[in-house]
Amino acid sequence: MDFELSDEQQLLRDTVRDVLTKKYDVETLRSVTDTELGWDRGIWKSLADIGILGLTFPEEDGGSAAGPVEFATVLTEFGRALAPEPYLDSVLVPGSLVGAAADDETRSEILGGLAAGDLLLAFAHLESGDRWPLAGVATTASGDTLTGTKTLVGHGDCADKFVVSARVDGEVGLFLVDADAEGVTRTPYRTHDRRRGAQVDFANAPAKRLGSGDASTIIADAEVGIQTALCAEAVGAMDRALALTTDYLKTRKQFGVTLSTFEALTHRAADMYVLLELARSLSLYATGTLADGTADPIVASRAKLQICRSARQIGQEAIQMHGGIGMTAEYPVGHYASRLVAIAHTLGGAEEHLSQIAGSVGDWESISVG
Repeated sequence: MDFELSDEQQLLRDTVRDVLTKKYDVETLRSVTDTELGWDRGIWKSLADIGILGLTFPEEDGGSAAGPVEFATVLTEFGRALAPEPYLDSVLVPGSLVGAAADDETRSEILGGLAAGDLLLAFAHLESGDRWPLAGVATTASGDTLTGTKTLVGHGDCADKFVVSARVDGEVGLFLVDADAEGVTRTPYRTHDRRRGAQVDFANAPAKRLGSGDASTIIADAEVGIQTALCAEAVGAMDRALALTTDYLKTRKQFGVTLSTFEALTHRAADMYVLLELARSLSLYATGTLADGTADPIVASRAKLQICRSARQIGQEAIQMHGGIGMTAEYPVGHYASRLVAIAHTLGGAEEHLSQIAGSVGDWESISVG
């Protein structure tokens, strides 16, 4: 695998970075995330206009047919800017599910709306008591309606439609439900990293099934994509947290000299850099595996495990070396730490992914201990 971005991928990275960094400093970020919506529709339109929202969709559906390297590049820039726009929750994930399960007419209609920025979706899958990697899917479908409760629906507060997992005829299916349909009730909430979500209750809500047959494999593949995207976003956030920390050490003075002259602090910053590069390497590994056409949950868990470990240490050290200012809402480093905590606990934390990897050891021909 070529670890260097192509000229087109570099242009994509620079374009997204330009759009996001022009908008978001810490004051603007706090202002935007304090609104009821929690993100900026102007930025959303800009992302649609430059083709980011339809990046991974087929060309016939208004997209660019780009792959994992491209969406990982975009998510890394989202992480660097702490951009709250719901690209992953409202476009990438539900769009991949619709693309894999829906008939041609439905797929073209939905993906075209997503690419244009006119439509927002959300994947309603997790339920009360679920703990990754297992999802109970107690929601049931009967005829053209479904009933159940989905508790953790990322950006479900603003979705126009839901892609819902439900049991039907002894298997798991995917269904499309209008957010304003009769029998649909959503309870919005805010997360500690200033994002949005909702609990969504379905009571005989009208639903349209996407495709036929069991959708468990489609959902499992989508989860691998989510893990890969979260890893890429975390790398962007960690990269920026480290940059803020090293800049602070070079400028903040104590006892008449900059903090960077203290050997203990420079060693800790060096350790942060090593952790970042470990995370970046594993994120590239997961992205490359997905780009090769393999949605391997063990590869995703290996990457996510390192992301969890690096994110925890880098977030803590960034705040520690900033001192009291690192805990203030007016300074960005605490917001990066909060987002890294959220990513590390989405779809399994370090312990869950370590257990997942350990359970697969018997499938390997050899292992190395480092």
